Amino acid sequence: MGRLSGFRYRDIARRLKRFGFVFDRQAAGSHEIWFNQATNSYTTIPNHPGEMPEGTLRAILKQADISPDDFLRSR
Repeated sequence: MGRLSGFRYRDIARRLKRFGFVFDRQAAGSHEIWFNQATNSYTTIPNHPGEMPEGTLRAILKQADISPDDFLRSR
């Protein structure tokens, strides 16, 4: 398992809020669109039970322009 494994939706949402992201709208199915007004960027987060796959979290962070190290430091 990598450094970004073991995170749940709730943990990811809480950390994204610290970076200035807010819930924008519901997307298809259980996916949510989050928006950061300061950087004018969007990211899509699946709201599924259980842990988020590491590759999915990496894709979320890439969309949000957040480095994995910065994400892990934000508690």
